[in-house]
Amino acid sequence: MLRAGKKISIPSIFKRTFFAERKLFKLEQEANEPLNKKDASKQRALFKELYTSGNFKKVIQRFETQPQLPPPSMRYPPEIRNEDVLAIQSDPVILEMYLSSLVMDGKSSKLIEKLSPIYQQSGNITPPPPPEPIIPSTSESRVHWMKTDLNQFQNSIDRSQPNSQYSSFNKGLPRKDEGPIQVVLSEAWSWSKFSRNIGTKLIYGILLITGLSVVLDQQGILKNGMNNEVEPLTSGSTVTFNDVQGVDEAKHELEEIVAFLKEPSKFMELGGKLPKGILLYGPPGTGKTHLARAVAGEAGVPFFQMSGSEFDELYVGVGARRVRELFAAAKKRSPCIIFIDELDAVGSKRSGKDQSYMRQTLNQLLVEMDGFNSSSGVILIAATNTPDSLDKALVRPGRFDRLVPVPLPDVKGRQQILKVHMRDVAFGPDVNPEIIARGTPGFSGADLANLVNQAAIKASKDQAKAVTMKELEWAKDKIIMGAEKKSAVITPKNKEMTAYHEGGHTLVALYTKGAMPLHKVTVIPRGNALGVTVMLPEADRSNYTKEELFASLDVAMGGRVAEELIYGAQNVTTGASNDLENATRTARSMVLKYGMSDTIGLISWSEDDFARASPATKAAIELEIKNMLNNSYSRVAQLLKSRERELHQLAKSLVEEETLDLEQVRKVISSRK
Repeated sequence: MLRAGKKISIPSIFKRTFFAERKLFKLEQEANEPLNKKDASKQRALFKELYTSGNFKKVIQRFETQPQLPPPSMRYPPEIRNEDVLAIQSDPVILEMYLSSLVMDGKSSKLIEKLSPIYQQSGNITPPPPPEPIIPSTSESRVHWMKTDLNQFQNSIDRSQPNSQYSSFNKGLPRKDEGPIQVVLSEAWSWSKFSRNIGTKLIYGILLITGLSVVLDQQGILKNGMNNEVEPLTSGSTVTFNDVQGVDEAKHELEEIVAFLKEPSKFMELGGKLPKGILLYGPPGTGKTHLARAVAGEAGVPFFQMSGSEFDELYVGVGARRVRELFAAAKKRSPCIIFIDELDAVGSKRSGKDQSYMRQTLNQLLVEMDGFNSSSGVILIAATNTPDSLDKALVRPGRFDRLVPVPLPDVKGRQQILKVHMRDVAFGPDVNPEIIARGTPGFSGADLANLVNQAAIKASKDQAKAVTMKELEWAKDKIIMGAEKKSAVITPKNKEMTAYHEGGHTLVALYTKGAMPLHKVTVIPRGNALGVTVMLPEADRSNYTKEELFASLDVAMGGRVAEELIYGAQNVTTGASNDLENATRTARSMVLKYGMSDTIGLISWSEDDFARASPATKAAIELEIKNMLNNSYSRVAQLLKSRERELHQLAKSLVEEETLDLEQVRKVISSRK
């Protein structure tokens, strides 16, 4: 019988798992076995699992039909089958599962059908209305508890029995305490429900805070990342033009800006106007920001600095508001300088596909630049690495009137930059900035500052009292070629072959007219190279003579020829692949671009022209390139055969010392051994 006050957990059917379904399948198979068809304990286990997994319909169907029992037949009369069915249905647990499933499945009317005979016998023809069931929401995966007043249900069942103590009810004598069965469903506490409630409250809280911050930000009450008043940049040291070297042309362009900020009336006497905006463009690290600070430092005026990426953030309209605040603060502190770094982040070209809010910051910047004149004392300086990406409306006259290129420094500029960065570093007497400047073509000011810093760190690690030329050369080689491969396993044979290869380059560079001056040679592996022969130009070059180009071919061939001379043609290595690539590219340019071939003549061939040329012309050009390389090979072979003794001495010294500079090379090859 049902136990009063018992609570039954009713999980959602959506909580089924593979293991639960498998367990249910096994229990059903076991309950349907012939020996277990009439076993109430086996059927009870199946009913419990069906009910726990939420299969209420199957509980009802199985209770009422008992499908495990065979259908009535001659051997199995209906009377016997009904007795077997009643034996199973009278089990308290199975009956409890069935009645609970009726309520959970919304079939309370069947409860009335079961109880109607009882009420009819007791004289109560009309049974009370069924209780309103609370059906669990399977879509929300909730867990409910069912609490049943089983005492009343037990009383009603007992009245239906012939020998019951309530036999007076069979005579139509009703009792005052008779009442309907009451089923109360209450929701149980669970971790899933708790987590769901907490998550919902957190989401609502985040949305509320976000909306509130947007309102406060738009009203100016809350400033994201900016104060109510934009303040100029302050630093402990003032940057002047003496601190900016290697960009003399750009400095000259900005000197008149400094003069205007100091004496504006001098420029306005004749009605002249200075540009509103100056755009500094050039490769990264060339000192554009340093130049802008130097202008403010020379003029002694406030310096407002912002990056283009600081304007736009999460919320729409923040960038435009920050532009207005920046220019409003600058006008109050005039004369002053506004510097916007990485202008392309906010001033890139507009497109018709862009959303309107994406152009608000740029439009506001254009409006602000039109809203002030140069006589107000506000000068706008911007910097970018990609001037071609800027919007045309931004760089037109009247806004950014003057475009100032800031290129990479030449040899003289690099030397001056090195001296600036070497002011606060202790250097030895052997340090020569000119040699470092000659060996760093293409270095920007930032690269040179990094070179000096790495050299100082190297000297500190070696516990040296000053930075010498050795540390500077080490830092330069590390930046250009990569770190030394100290862990690389180089056999003595490979090291010797590398020494002969680099020795061939070195001797050809020394004894070939027009070759670039030799600086040093090393067999220490760096990057992808096992050894390097370093040659330094006297100055940055943009034009080369025919003699110098032929000399570069000969120097490139020196390594391969030295290997063949010492080890034979069958034992050459792949170390000359990069040399041959450079030599072929040089020879091809001499024939196709520079008109330096007597056979092909004074004609320049582009890639498209060469592709459209006739097969005969292509063959003639390729043959001329091949002849140039073969002639270079012959010249180098003749030279190294005549200097074979010097080649052996140089290779031996390289194996022992690993690195030789120009003076050491000359000393080695001039010695008589």
